[in-house]
Amino acid sequence: MQPEVERELVKKCRAGDSRFYEPLVRAYEPQGLRLALGMMGNMDDAQDALQEAFVKAFRSLGGFDTKRAFGPWFFQILRNQCRDQLRSRKSRFRVEVVDDEILEFQADTTPGSSRRERERSEARRTLWKGLERLPEDHREVLVLKELQGLRYQEIASILDIPDGTVASRLYHARRALKDTLDEMGVDYP
Repeated sequence: MQPEVERELVKKCRAGDSRFYEPLVRAYEPQGLRLALGMMGNMDDAQDALQEAFVKAFRSLGGFDTKRAFGPWFFQILRNQCRDQLRSRKSRFRVEVVDDEILEFQADTTPGSSRRERERSEARRTLWKGLERLPEDHREVLVLKELQGLRYQEIASILDIPDGTVASRLYHARRALKDTLDEMGVDYP
């Protein structure tokens, strides 16, 4: 979504017309769900966190600096919501079956694809199990970079850390994931 369109939608919401919040929700819902899923590990908790984050963001639009992009601001709210939810429920990151469509994996329809798809599905489950064993700060930086495809500056904005710290955390998170997968007996490229 174009920044000027976002700014206009936010202005209309601030003026009291909540109908204009819907396009913002639609624009950021898929990426937000992937982020929440990566942090929470299961769809139910991810959807709860996402919904609550959208509510909190709407209530906070009055304090939103329209010179900033809406996305990183919203993702910071979502990240904090996920962390709060994990702490308050005394729950922990747990992996359940992940809907491949949500993670935007494409089905392969070439001959022999069902076998390849099963292998990919198993590899994804293994990766999620590896992520489950990582500390929260490692998991979240990997989710933001590898699953969300965000740039270092965007990650820095969401995590409220310098760009160089993003690079450092990502390096250590990748090493930790490799070590974890090695412990699980999985070959890691």
